[in-house]
Amino acid sequence: MKIIVAITGASGSVYAQRLIELLEAQSHEISVVVSDYASQVIQAEMGKLKTASGTHKFNNRSMSAPFASGSALYDAMVIIPCSMGTLGRIASGASDDLILRAADVFLKEKRKLILVPRETPLNLIHARNLVAAIEAGAHVIPAMPSFYSRPKDLEEAIDTVVARVLDALGVKNPIAKRWGEDRH
Repeated sequence: MKIIVAITGASGSVYAQRLIELLEAQSHEISVVVSDYASQVIQAEMGKLKTASGTHKFNNRSMSAPFASGSALYDAMVIIPCSMGTLGRIASGASDDLILRAADVFLKEKRKLILVPRETPLNLIHARNLVAAIEAGAHVIPAMPSFYSRPKDLEEAIDTVVARVLDALGVKNPIAKRWGEDRH
């Protein structure tokens, strides 16, 4: 699959890092776009984003990426984490940078757009923007770890969210712990 992973300025860049690692391991064609604020958050949370040499990186201030056009055939876009500012701009149809333009393209072309907001608490504007994005065709997977699988550490808790994203993408999911499956 051809997948765009966009990272915005909400806390939770570890979710994006883990998703990129798992998608690269499956040899998908990955394009990464990092917002200015996300660069700051990545630095504070992890130091540096690690990607494989074959992963394409695009500047968020450039519109020259192929996926800025509906004529380019990409399978999915994941914005992980998705800040509430980004969500609001997507919900209102703004597209003044590459991440927003690509999200707009995915909505208009009815392609898979997955938003992974990581914010709490939510205010009414956030809730309305979530509804608007869902009504426009986005798939929303809040970064809310589950605990029925009894994660042993932070990475396993992160995996409970990333596993949902992999399922929504329709790709191989080596980290999912399914309800009712033997956990031994």
